[in-house]
Amino acid sequence: MLQGIDGVGDSARELRQDMSAPEITLWQVLRYRPGGLKFRRQHPSGPYIADFYCHEARLVIEVDSEAHNRGDRPKRDASRDNWFADRGLTTLRIAATDIHKNIEGVTSHILTTAASRHTGEE
Repeated sequence: MLQGIDGVGDSARELRQDMSAPEITLWQVLRYRPGGLKFRRQHPSGPYIADFYCHEARLVIEVDSEAHNRGDRPKRDASRDNWFADRGLTTLRIAATDIHKNIEGVTSHILTTAASRHTGEE
């Protein structure tokens, strides 16, 4: 399982208390272990904090707001995705607007992706 480096765990705890509206909406679904998969929220991973993480599927889920399309964010996100990929993880980026418009479709997409990656480990 991935662990955070110094100080990242403290930041993750703070982020759990200050989740965005789309993150809260998605967590209201993922917390009940859809498809029998356990998801963690604001999970520390090396120098990063994954919005959501499923260890069994080695899947990181990132909720992206419009801000992720501006400035140096696309480059930073790509670097972060590569860091996870180097550790055998897949990053699934979900637009915040999609969560508000179609939570059922987003959940289905997450579960389909997770099921295709499920390792059978607990």
